[in-house]
Amino acid sequence: MNTDYNRSKRINIFICFAMIFVCLGFCSANKSLFLAAICDALGLKRTVFSMSTSCRYITTSVINFFFGQLVLKYGTKKLIGTGFVFLIIFCLISSLAAGVPLFMFGEICAGIGFSLTGTAMVGCVINRWCPENKGTIMGAVLCANGIGGAVAAQIISPMIYDAGNIFGYRNAFRFIAAILTVTFVLVIVFFKENPSSEAVKTQNTSDRKSKAKSLEGIDFALIKRTPCFYAALVCIFFTGFCLQGVVGIYAAHMRDVGLSAPFIATMSSITFLVLTASKFLAGVMYDKAGLRITITLCCLAAIICMLSLAVTSTSSAGKTAAVIYAIFSSLAFPLETVMLPLYAADLFGKKSFDRIMGIFVSANTAGYAIGTPFTNLGYDITGSYFSVLIVTAVIMLCVTIIMQFVITKAHSLRK
Repeated sequence: MNTDYNRSKRINIFICFAMIFVCLGFCSANKSLFLAAICDALGLKRTVFSMSTSCRYITTSVINFFFGQLVLKYGTKKLIGTGFVFLIIFCLISSLAAGVPLFMFGEICAGIGFSLTGTAMVGCVINRWCPENKGTIMGAVLCANGIGGAVAAQIISPMIYDAGNIFGYRNAFRFIAAILTVTFVLVIVFFKENPSSEAVKTQNTSDRKSKAKSLEGIDFALIKRTPCFYAALVCIFFTGFCLQGVVGIYAAHMRDVGLSAPFIATMSSITFLVLTASKFLAGVMYDKAGLRITITLCCLAAIICMLSLAVTSTSSAGKTAAVIYAIFSSLAFPLETVMLPLYAADLFGKKSFDRIMGIFVSANTAGYAIGTPFTNLGYDITGSYFSVLIVTAVIMLCVTIIMQFVITKAHSLRK
């Protein structure tokens, strides 16, 4: 029993890693590279096109709100497989679309796909199979986003910025669809459904001394009457609003200030390589130092990355600022991936974990939906992203302060 359990656990961890590597690394991490290319090729305003991206985030937000119920009814394997199918459809539609309506439909498909193959699903699988060292394992799996993003940036950037083909982005989408199909087959063949209760009980008994937070937790009926729960939702919403609003435009901003496509691709690779380490280290830091220290450092990194991107230019100092952005943005990104399942577990415990995690991810992606159009609206009004980057930095400072009170109150309630 224990041998089979451990083997299945290792397989599922690997499948989750591969899923994040492809789905987030190839489909999502480099979306900023597509923004200017698509708008230039089709003659679209960036604000108008970003509305299609908002469809993705709205869809993801709605589905994640019901994530706990979906897992309970259909199980993890069926949902993951469904997610892959919708992501493949998204890539194929995006490779054919010639106007905003079809891009919107494709992004709705992407929203369904990401909600079933992203952070919430990984948190669900790891929570079931890995009762010990959740933070470290979660970080190790989710750092696949950084590795996948770094690899994808070098592969698809030449396709997108093909000098002889303004529609090179279409070939990039088709290539990603092929990679998704291969990974989908791996999931269908090798992924295991939830472990038996007996196996989990045995594993939990052997790991009692683990530092992972294993309390039973608080009923959702009590949680939803607690002000700190809603304060956490607001902070998580604005974290997604700011971070995705920035990551969605950084490549376009660098291009606008005169930086070359190879330099931008290099910055993308640096971002994702550092992200690989930062997500793993965020998980380890959580296990060792706790939630408060981990999120404070990540929030401060977010503020630094936004301010540095604002002053990026073609001068030596401006290029240095671009490198600072690439590094510190990676240190901030665990706030919207690794930390979401850890928020749910640490603040309110295991009892309502799936439901709380789904709501947290829903709030985060709702922030995505508004953040990206907001930053592009700032561009269309002022002709640059400078002002809006300063605004996002101030918002993240407020989030940093408020979360200190949320953690104190939630831990007091939990005790």
